[in-house]
Order: sequence, then structure tokens, then C-alpha cells
Amino acid sequence: MPRRPLRLQVRPSTLRSAVRWNSTSTTTAAEGSAPFTPGSEQYKGYTKYVLDKRNNPTPILSNEELSERISRIPLKNYRNFIIVAHIDHGKSTLSDRLLEITGVVNPTVDNKQVLDKLDVERERGITVKAQTVSMIYHYRGEDYMLHLVDSPGHVDFRLEVIRSYASCQGALLLVDASEGIKAQTVANFYLAYSMNLHLIPVINKIDLDTADVPRAEDQIEETFELLRDDIVHVSAKTGFNVEYLLPKIIEDVPAPPAEKYNRELPLRAQVVDSWYDPYVGVIMLVNVVDGSLKKGDKVEFCKTSERYEVKEVGVMYPDRRPLPLLVAGQVAYVIPGFKDPNNVFVGDTLRKVGSAVEPLPGFEEPKPMVFVGAFPADGTDFKKMEESLQHLFLNDRSVVFQRTTSNALGQGWKLGFLGSLHASIFKDRLEKEHGKNLIITAPTVPYKVAFKGGREKIISNPDDFPDGTKKSSVVQLSEPYVEALMTFPKEYTGAVMTLCENNRGQQKELQYLSNGQTLMKYDIPTAHLIDDFFGKLKGVTRGYASLDYDDAGYKPSDIYKMELLQFEVVIQARANGRVVARETIKARRKDVLAKLHASDISRRKKLLSKQKEGKKHMKSVGQVHIANDAFQAFLRRE
Repeated sequence: MPRRPLRLQVRPSTLRSAVRWNSTSTTTAAEGSAPFTPGSEQYKGYTKYVLDKRNNPTPILSNEELSERISRIPLKNYRNFIIVAHIDHGKSTLSDRLLEITGVVNPTVDNKQVLDKLDVERERGITVKAQTVSMIYHYRGEDYMLHLVDSPGHVDFRLEVIRSYASCQGALLLVDASEGIKAQTVANFYLAYSMNLHLIPVINKIDLDTADVPRAEDQIEETFELLRDDIVHVSAKTGFNVEYLLPKIIEDVPAPPAEKYNRELPLRAQVVDSWYDPYVGVIMLVNVVDGSLKKGDKVEFCKTSERYEVKEVGVMYPDRRPLPLLVAGQVAYVIPGFKDPNNVFVGDTLRKVGSAVEPLPGFEEPKPMVFVGAFPADGTDFKKMEESLQHLFLNDRSVVFQRTTSNALGQGWKLGFLGSLHASIFKDRLEKEHGKNLIITAPTVPYKVAFKGGREKIISNPDDFPDGTKKSSVVQLSEPYVEALMTFPKEYTGAVMTLCENNRGQQKELQYLSNGQTLMKYDIPTAHLIDDFFGKLKGVTRGYASLDYDDAGYKPSDIYKMELLQFEVVIQARANGRVVARETIKARRKDVLAKLHASDISRRKKLLSKQKEGKKHMKSVGQVHIANDAFQAFLRRE
């Protein structure tokens, strides 16, 4: 008996349990009625997509079967795309559903953030590393090779997104149905638009009671000028309508252009990412632009000319699956057979030994926004700590570091990060993945000093800041700024403007959106941004604000170094061995009487006496030299 066609229907009253199959229907979703959502008409355009449930999902394949099936897929059937969105709008959950539909993983309740492979990602519930996975999908009688990139949503990891864009031709722009467009949604849109990616707008979380789909549609249409009919409504959590995304990706996202990706030319592959494996050493994720690559090929890096023999190649499915051959258009991994993390550079071009091909354009160098001092909690563990840091740097090239020395903490490093969260994540990864503990100093920002004669210097250590006689040789001091993009309900506009102005912000743009939201741009000093500016912003907007920022360069500023004197400073003038004048500058002290009632004389005397004793005690121990291990033990105490 022939199998009856199926039709997907939705009960408007109970969307959370809305998916049911009508086995008595005589039409398919591709031929007749399309799915419905509460209070809306039929999905426009969904009927043109054929859902091939006989050949999808792809069954679990062995390495040989996977290799044989991939080898038959032509370049025109490749689709490389990325999912971008504001933080916590459902990117990783949507990736899980796509992996299930294509058979990469079996549908189980344990499929939660399959591509979030780091412990810190699962604990914090956020993506901090872009992850790539290959999928096979059967559509209209042909196999298609889909390369999916699940990207971070937080602005501190923007560099991960930018590198991932380079190997993609399309992007799913995800918007939360209840929260709508947020600051990082806007930033991701303009970044994808500037790189000529084809954008597919997707409204997620339509199963929530608080979902407002029409409002989200209005925002997408008004802010991004994307057609309402192109928007796909899904619930990544329940899987509702996710199956329609893959045909839309195949229909709308272009294949890698044949003029750019040529399998007949000599090998050129760009290093997109890298990480360390204790068994095989360095593993690289590459975007194969020209030619082919297989195990045993002798290759070299254009930047260093270092030569290696390839030990293994393959695709992420979602873990490493070896293949006999990589060809142009694929995003795949390569094991070059060395263990020194300093031998590979993200953005470098891999070519075969003896080939004279030109290197591909590299990636933008990271510009640290925040600097911290980092010192091993155990001063004797410096070499092992540096080795662990090198392995982490291999997987996070946006970190900048150099060695430094502290009188109190000994040898250490000055680390540069893209933000405070980036620094916190890095420290957590070091502890969880390598079992190493760091002492981290308070974050600082780099300042630019212009001297007479045209020389410039970037300083991030207060000890290096010019003062006294050095100040006379300084022409200009500049501090870094960021362009902050904020979205929030319009009733908080006044409070946010006050907050920005109190933090020396300079307004650049103010836009009132039709959905009751305000979009505001300010140039704000980076020093104020890292001083919990986002926490203050959430406070004045009752948690409804979102923030995205980008580097705005340096601006001249009236900056001075302030030193807090905790001891009295005696100034004496002597002539012929005799003191002819004397002045004592009192030490800075806390106003312990600030909250005291004026008539409480006894309490006043008691507080002043207690403060005097404290200052006396501090002076008595102020010149004591504390050993490094004692200082470290003090900082490590719980």
C-alpha cells in the first residue's frame, strides 16, 4: 500500500503542543496547505519547498560511506552559512535541530548545545567559540553539502564572527520573538551586509507566551529593510518549522563562486581556527579555496615557509571524521603533524611545497580593549603556566600577551583582551582545561602618548605614565573610545542619556523605532566601559537594555596620573646645613565623621582616635618588605 502524504497543521490555541500529523490528508506540505501560526495567515512561499522525508534525515554513516557520498557532491551543491544573533536568542539550540534533521546526531533529549564543546560554554550557557559542522541534506533528488557555523553572540567575541564570515556566503539572522531586535542583532546585520552575505531573517521562540511575532516582523522590515515574506518563523526548542529552513538555505544562499573556488588550481587554504589536542598536537580548521589536499601531502605556510607533512584531513561531523581528500569549497580540519602552537597563524595561507601561489588576504589583527596583569598563583610554576597559556592562545588568537615583572608577584604576563567578559572566560578556561590558577590584576586600558619630535608610545601600565619632568616632553595624551550602540524601551531614554553623559559620552545618533524602542549611539571612553558600564545600563533600564560596541579609535583627552599618598610627606628647605623652612603635606584619609551627628562629641573623639591609631600602625609597617610567596598566599586566601 502506498504511503499516505502528510500535512503539517497547528492548533492556534496551543502552539507548544501544536505539531500533529494528519494522516487522512491527500496533499503534502509542498503541494497544498502550509503551516499556520496563531493569528496569522498561511506561511507565504513555504509551499514551494519539498520536504523529502524518505531520504532525510541522512542515516548514520561510516567514514567510508560519508567519504563516498561527499565525493559525489559538486561545488554547485555546497552551501556555507553562519547563524548570527544577539546573545541568548537561540543560535545553539537552532543548530541542534538542524543537526538532528540532517542526521548528524540522533534526536534525543540530551541534544543541548551540541556545538558548545567547552566546559565554560555549557556552564555559562553562552557560546564563546565559533564551531563548524558539515551536514548532508537531500533536496529535489540531489545531495547538498551544508557547512554550518554556530557563532558567539556576545560582542567580546566579535573576532570569532568576523573570521567565520570569510568562509560563508549566507547567514541566518536570528531574532527572538519576545525580545525583538537588540544591539548585537543590528551589529551582526551590518557586518554580514558589508561582507555581501545573503541574509535569511528568522524569528525564533514563537512558542513563548510572550512572543510578539508581528512586532518582530515590523522591526526586521523597518530596521533592516528585509522583506516580510522572506521571514521564517520557527521554534528551535520544539523544532516547529525548522525543517523549512534547510530548503530555503539551498534555494536562497548562493554556492561558493566558481571563479573564487577552483578545484583545478594549486592548493590555497586559509587557516580559520586552530586548537591543541594532547595526542595529535595542533589541529587547524581551514577554508579550502583552491585545489585539493590529502594525507601525505607536503605543505608550507606562506607566512613562515615552515614545511610539514599532512597527517590527516577531514570534516567536523560534528566531531572529527577523516576523509581521503579535501577539495575547494570545503571547510575542514587538517592535522599538520607538529605540536608547537607558535608555528601556526590564523589567517595564514596553506600551500603545497614548491607552489608559487599568492597568499590569500589575512584577517584583521585583534585590537585589545582591556589589559590585565596575570601572574601564576604558584611562582615556581612559571614555565608550565606559559605552556598552558600557549595552548590557549592557539585556540583564541584575539588574546595579546607579553612578559612582564612585578616586584610583589614576580614574573608574569600582560594580557590584552577584547573585553572584561573575554578576560573572565579566558581565566576560567585556563583553570578548567589546564588546572592552572592565575592572579589577575584590575583591568586597564591603553593610552597613547605623543612626544615632541613625532614619537608615539602606547602605555597600559600606570608606572609608565609620564609625569614630572617627563610631562614637559609630551605634546598630547589620548585615550581609547568605543562607539556604543544601545537599544532599550523609549521611556528610559532620559535615564540612559544621563548615564552616558556622566561617563563622558558624546552622542552620535538617536533614533526612535516604531515598536517603542530607542536606538542610541554614543562615543564613550573605554575606561568607563570596562567600569561595569553595562551593569549600570541594565540598572537604569530595569534590565531591558542591550549593548554592542566597536572600536572608535583614540581621542585627545586631558589626563593626569593621580597618586594616593597614604603617608605624610615632609618638605624641607635647607641652607648651609640648616633647615630654613618646612611644610608637611598630610596623607589622604577617609572622612570617618561624614555620617556622624554633629552633637555626638564622644563618638566623634572615638572615631578620630581609632583612625589615628590605624594610621600610626600603617606607618609602622609601611616599609616592611613582604616576600613574594607571602604576598601570593595572601591574595589566594578564601
